[in-house]
Amino acid sequence: MNSLNYRFTDKELKTLLDSLIITVDTREQKNQHVLDYFRKKEVQYRIRTMKTGDYSALIPANPELGLNRDIFLNSLVERKNGVDELVESIKDRTRFENELIRASRSPFVLIVEDLEGYQKILKGEYRSRYKPESLLGSLKTFEARYNFSTVFISANTTGNYIYHHLLYAARECLKGGLI
Repeated sequence: MNSLNYRFTDKELKTLLDSLIITVDTREQKNQHVLDYFRKKEVQYRIRTMKTGDYSALIPANPELGLNRDIFLNSLVERKNGVDELVESIKDRTRFENELIRASRSPFVLIVEDLEGYQKILKGEYRSRYKPESLLGSLKTFEARYNFSTVFISANTTGNYIYHHLLYAARECLKGGLI
């Protein structure tokens, strides 16, 4: 099947999206709340080593619909468990920038689990002595340079955000024949 010219019916699209499996990096830590959400909502997930990012997704092979192999989504989610972890990552500039370089090969979003995180950055309400202007400048420079967005959300919505972000990315790939 030449997937670039193929359009799935609505029924086929639903079947494929219902089979979506979220991939979780083996190095991802302190994510029990995310895995609990997946289990509660019966979201399939698989823990595996990922070269970059903390979460992605795959559509398993479905020969009946012309997918003879698993299709790995070219979309990533990186998660930080709070502003302090974000600040520590940015302070280790070389390592963080190397992560961003690897991640920039795919569309990605950076989740920071702190609904008030942006305000905390502006006010300097974090453990580091990193100046708020410098921190914000570094974050916004990295976003522009590596084409990603940072989303500040409550930890209790992270699982939902990850699932829906990847589900709709997969849907657009399937609808647009980009697999």
